[in-house]
Parts: sequence; C-alpha cells; structure tokens
Amino acid sequence: MDGNGRWAELHGVSVAEGHRAGTRALRRTVEAAIELGIGTLVVYAFSTENWARPADEVADLLVLLSETIDGELPDLAKQGVRTRFLGRRDRVDDATQVKMRELEAETAHLETLQLWIAFDYGGRAELVEAAQRLVADGVDAEAVDEQAIASRLYAPELADLDLLVRTSGEVRLSNFMLWEAAYAELVFAETLWPDFGEDELRAAVEAYAARQRRFGARAGT
Repeated sequence: MDGNGRWAELHGVSVAEGHRAGTRALRRTVEAAIELGIGTLVVYAFSTENWARPADEVADLLVLLSETIDGELPDLAKQGVRTRFLGRRDRVDDATQVKMRELEAETAHLETLQLWIAFDYGGRAELVEAAQRLVADGVDAEAVDEQAIASRLYAPELADLDLLVRTSGEVRLSNFMLWEAAYAELVFAETLWPDFGEDELRAAVEAYAARQRRFGARAGT
C-alpha cells in the first residue's frame, strides 16, 4: 500500500493526513474484495524498515494503527471480516498489543474474508526467524525441506500468494512475503494508495485472471 506520502504532497496536506487517507482506502479495498469474492487479503501496513522513517511519522503510524483497530476494523467485522496481524509485535506498546490480540479473538469466528495486516513485517526477518525455529527445534539438516520452513513462518496457515499488487508505480517487492510470493502474479498499479479502490482492485483481478499460471512447467504439461 504505497504512495501515502506522495498523495499528501500532491494535496498539500501533512504526511499523517496521507496515511489517514490510506486507511480509508484500506476500508474501500476490503469491501471491494468482499464484493469480488476474494477469500483472503494481506496488506502491507508497516515494514521492519519503516522504523527508519522520521520519528514523528513513525509515532503517527503507531497512533493510526491503534485508531484503525478501534474504528475501522470493528466495522469491517460486522461485514464478516476476520482480522489477524502478521509480523513482530514486541516493538509496539503494550496497550496496542492488547488491542491486536482482542480484535483477533473477537473476529476469530468470521469467515467472509480473512484480512491479514502485515505490521512490523519483513520477508527476510520472517525467513530468519523460521531458520532460528528450525535450530531451536533441533531439526537435522537432512530433514529441512520446504514444508519444514513453511510450517515455521509467521502464519503457517496462510497459503501462497496468487496475486501481488503494488501501488504508486513502484516496481519492486520491498521485502514483502518473499517466500509466499514465489509464484505470485505481479500487478504494478500507477495509482497512489489513497486513491485505490474497487475499480483498481477489479482491474488487478481481471489482469490476474487473464494470465496462464504454469508454476515452472510448460503450457499444456
């Protein structure tokens, strides 16, 4: 979900307002995903590298996370959205951690859409931690295979990605779900995230549907 800062600059508002506009885009996009029959949606809200941003921006983002848990996500729960968080939690304050756990528990029974919010997440960090768990579990080198690694990722129950959408015209993965995106179809949208919504999501899904997925094999085999 990229482009909040540039959107803010274009509209002559603060970066914090750009991030709040991004939160509104998140709600629109989740509701659009429900309309399109999408079962699982993972959104990249805050990366492990984002801590290097200016301190006031990081503080605003942490406040926005708390506000989103209090405001937007309970409304989405009324539409059947189950919310879970992906990534580290030890670097946010205790009160926000409690809110994250409570929201996950309160929405655990919902099935319309599975929403994963990647916060303080990095694909490399996820793989490093999976490797650390292998060592801690005493797994022999000969026993390490894809399943052994996949079962030790942050969310082993999360399937591999089918479609990965990057907004704002940037053409890179930025350390997002490096393992899970191995065979994902990639769509790079020019739209800045705060302007993203149903039309853009539908276009991405249609682009995905038009592609032939081979997973390394040749067509017809």
